[in-house]
Parts: sequence; structure tokens; C-alpha cells
Amino acid sequence: MAGAGREEMGMEVMKPLIEEEDSDGISDEEHENTFLPVKTHYQLDNEEGITFIQTLTHLLKGNIGTGLLGLPLAIKNAGIVVGPISLVFIGVISVHCMHILVRCSHSLCQRMRKSSLGYSDTVSCAMEAGPLSALQKRASWGRYIVDFFLVITQLGFCGVYVVFLAENVKQVHEGFLESKIAPMNVSATGSSSEKRNTDLRIYMLCFLPFLVLLVFIRDLKTLSLLSLLANLSMAVSLVIIYQYIVRDLADPRKLPPVVGWKKYPLFFGTAVFAFEGIGVVLPLENRMKDSSRFPQALNIGMAIVMALYISLATLGYMRFGDEVKGSITLNLPQDKWLYQSVKILYSFGIFVTYSIQFYVPAEILAPVVTSRVRQKWKLLSELVVRALLVCSTCAVAVLIPRLDLVISFVGAVSSSTLGLILPPLIEILTFYKENLSLLTIFKDVFIAVIGFVGFLTGTYVTVEEIIYPASTVLANATGSFPADVNATDLVVGLK
Repeated sequence: MAGAGREEMGMEVMKPLIEEEDSDGISDEEHENTFLPVKTHYQLDNEEGITFIQTLTHLLKGNIGTGLLGLPLAIKNAGIVVGPISLVFIGVISVHCMHILVRCSHSLCQRMRKSSLGYSDTVSCAMEAGPLSALQKRASWGRYIVDFFLVITQLGFCGVYVVFLAENVKQVHEGFLESKIAPMNVSATGSSSEKRNTDLRIYMLCFLPFLVLLVFIRDLKTLSLLSLLANLSMAVSLVIIYQYIVRDLADPRKLPPVVGWKKYPLFFGTAVFAFEGIGVVLPLENRMKDSSRFPQALNIGMAIVMALYISLATLGYMRFGDEVKGSITLNLPQDKWLYQSVKILYSFGIFVTYSIQFYVPAEILAPVVTSRVRQKWKLLSELVVRALLVCSTCAVAVLIPRLDLVISFVGAVSSSTLGLILPPLIEILTFYKENLSLLTIFKDVFIAVIGFVGFLTGTYVTVEEIIYPASTVLANATGSFPADVNATDLVVGLK
């Protein structure tokens, strides 16, 4: 789901997102001559537009992924009471920011006489239309900033996928193959953890050549059948996960309602990472046949997403408590084929998703290199760039082999910028001439501050845990809450 079946979205939605880059070399005068009437923004050709149901499906695909499986751990980092409430709060703000982005895009389209705008062009036009001359002169910077964070976000997703694949395939291999030769000694948890720490990077490197070959498929239509199968496999996996976790739920009164503030930034990063779909909102709206119904589709789609997030996050934490890991699939039994199949099915979906998520950064960065080489070397140079980008995502996974930290870091750095910081600032720049109320300005500043504080604290705490894992473990061991005492279980489980 996470994009696992984003083949359609890749061709119909994400490609227009990339086509913004192709317009950078066109002068403003040429743009003026090629603009379509504003009304075409609201009604596309029937052969190109996507229906209400397709739009709803793409919204679900764009938001449901590995971030969903990491939310039970996020609840652990916030508390059984504070966690779900904060998740609702972040979800409502994220959806509101999506609506802000769509509304600003419409207004700027009318003002600039453009047919449609993507995220990066919306930021650029908002800076150009804003009240500050310093921003007007540097309007093009807005496009580069969004593109930079889009690249970081998408490559970050790919890095998360490498860790996810390695973790789940490793568990399947240990559970079904190694156990037949040497049954696992449950009491020998220390040696098992040490071995897991060593072996995990080997699994990542084993996936590297297959991922490189996968991204050499430049036409996403080739992945259409795989994408369909990936969607189905991930949907079946979620059903099996739900039926397992609801069987033996702990009394929520035995779980800490609030966890220390030092862990909360990790929750924030994971939660923002989960609401990963703001990058596809404008491409979807621009491709919809009747874009006037897009707000309705957005509300329905995100309501389903939030219900899924809150239920799985809360139930998952209640089921596994302090033992919950970076992905809830890692908590499933290793001695039963049904739950091992969940890891295989979801891993297959994530493997296919890798190429879809890789599409955006490859299409942004590859032309920078291919435009500087001769025609006969263009294909080879593009393949080299793609291979190096895959190696970079694998290198990040090898250096940071903890799924929870990679998710939290990407969420704090990129997702908070694209999803929480930029949209409210765009609204102020776009509508400042229309006598914005003080309440609206306060609301926008409040959301941007939340995003910025989350950006700083989430990045700091995540980097601290990456660089000083030993000191973090020692600090957690002396925590006052029972959840903090066992916080290092995640470190053992993921290594």
C-alpha cells in the first residue's frame, strides 16, 4: 500500500510532479505564451483525468506504508494516553496543511494565470507574490528547497525500506531455516542478539544488487502487475496483523500514560513520517477530472488513514507493551508459518515500493548528470547515477541499522518541513493582501512553530541516539517510568 502499488500514481501523478523540473529552463516570457486558461485547472481532459475513487485510492496508497507499522513503538515513546491524542492532533494538523496547500495553489494559479502548480512551483510563486522584496528576488529558491527535501524524503523512505527488508527477511530465515538445523535456545538471548547485530548488515548487502537491477527499470508501466500484487499482499498482511494483536490485549492501566519528554521527539518524527502523503496531494488534485471534489476525497481518505493509524498504533502497543519493536511485524511469532508469511508478503510489497519511491529523486538528479555528457553516454550515465543513489540508501541503512531511528530522523527532518512548516507560511505569503485575520495568522505561525520545534528536537534526539547509543541506553535504564527501564529492548530486538 504505502506506495507499494503506486505504479498508476507514478505514471499519472508523480510524473507531473517531475515535469515541473523541465520548466526551469524556460523564460517567463515563454511561460506567458504557453499558459492555458485558468479554468482548465479545474477540468482536465477525460482521457487524462482520474476519478474520485482513483483519487481516494491514491491517497490511501500515498499514506499507508512502513510508517504505519512503526506507530506502536511511537505510542510507547509518548505514552498510552498522550500517544493516541498526539497522533490525532498531528493527523488533523497534517490534513489541514494539505488543504492549505491546495487552496494556495488554486489562488496562485488564478493570480499567475497558470493551468496548475505542483508543490515546488507553489512555494516559488508564493514567495514571488509575497510582501518581502528579499523573498521575491529569491523566489526560485523556494523550488530548490522543496526539491531538496523531496529528494531527502524519498531517498529516506528507500533507506527505511532497506532496513525493513533486512529485518523481516532475516527473521524469516532464522525462524524457518536455521531452526531446522539448530533449534533456537530461548534462554541464550545475549548471543542471539549479538549474531543478529552482525548478520543484519549482511542481509542489507544481499539486497543491494537486486535493488540496483530493480531501479534500472525506468518505465514504471513494467511494474504494473507487480504493483497490483504488492497492494494485495500488503492488504492481506494488515488483516493478519490485526487478527493477531487483538487476541491478547494488556490492561491499558498497566501501561504508562505519559513517558518522559526526551522520548517524545522520537514519537513526533515517527508520527509525521507516517503522514507521508503531502507530496502527492497537488499532483493528485491537478489530475482529477472534477477537482472541486478533491477536498471531499482528501477528507474521506485521510479519515480512513487516521482510523487505521490510531487503531493499529494503540492496539499494537497494548498487545506487545515494552517489547514492541521498530516494525510490528518483527513482534509476530517466528515459529508459525502464517505470521512468517506476513513478513514475506509485506517485504514483497516494500521491495516493489522501493522503485516507485525512487522515481522522484532519480528523475530530479539524473538529468543534472546526463545533460552534461554526450548523447551516446546518456543512458550509461543515468544508470550509474541510479546505482549510486541505491548504494547511498543502502549505506545509510548499514550505518544506521535501527528502523525506528531511521524513520524518526526522516520524519523530523524532511516530513516536518514539507508537511508542517512550509504550508502555513505559504498561506501567509499567498493571502497577506486579503486582510488575513489575526486568528489565521496566529494559527499559521503556531503550526509552523510546532513543525520547527519538532524538526529541531526530533533531529537532535535522533542524532544523539545514533551517535551515543550506549549513553542513551544507560540513561533509559535509570528512568522513573517502567517503560523506560525496558526501552533498550528495542535496541536488542533490532540488532
